[in-house]
Amino acid sequence: MNEATTLIGQVLSVLSIFDPLCGPVGLFNFIGGALMACGDTGWGDEIASGFFVTISLAICTLPLGLVIGFFIALGKQSPEPSLRLATNIYTTIFRGLPELLTIFMIYFGLQIAVRQVTTALGLGATFELNAFTSGIIALALVFSAYASEVLSSAFKAIPKGQYEAGAALGLHAGKTMRLVILPQLIRIALPGLGNLWMVLIKDTALISVIGLGDILRQTGVAARITKEAFFFFGLACLLFLIIAIVSSYLFSKLEARVRRSEAVR
Repeated sequence: MNEATTLIGQVLSVLSIFDPLCGPVGLFNFIGGALMACGDTGWGDEIASGFFVTISLAICTLPLGLVIGFFIALGKQSPEPSLRLATNIYTTIFRGLPELLTIFMIYFGLQIAVRQVTTALGLGATFELNAFTSGIIALALVFSAYASEVLSSAFKAIPKGQYEAGAALGLHAGKTMRLVILPQLIRIALPGLGNLWMVLIKDTALISVIGLGDILRQTGVAARITKEAFFFFGLACLLFLIIAIVSSYLFSKLEARVRRSEAVR
């Protein structure tokens, strides 16, 4: 047991070398002096933790929002009027409500609703959502509503002949979707989804209102205690801009790769 603990400690110490914020060559070693020291003497650890919470929240929200948005977009293409109506109502609600209100409804309202249902059924089970999970659900609902519009437009840009060609080759609907439609859908929708990712990064700051220790909350606490509001909120701007710049670079590379693969086809 002691050997395992020692090994884990050694691995963590090696990984800490590559920490972009609090590592030996991390960003916080070059700005802020004692204020941004990583450890008991400064705010570096807390703000670094907030940075990784923000990144984790966005990364966890993205796939969930994309999956929901994809099925909503499929529903919008359905020949069934009731399904089209339901999906249009969904997108109208979550595009029309302020994101902050959606967060409150999930964090407070969903817990109350589930408790009332379990009480009515005589289950007596307790149900609690933490701020991180609530943030993922709320942001995924909002993201999916906008993503469904982007994906729906991409579906409409694909000629119907593509579906007919898949059927003529003997492919069933699922295989046609996977092999013929999805590659084109990704290529068409990727720029719009990249813009939505940027919006999602900004919306993560709203989760701080329900107590999640993200970038904005941690820098806000530091600003109130140290009375260095300009410095810490300026640092929050810098961290969000770093995420945006890296995201723009990665999406541009991804778009270029998709275009190259499409040219090869």
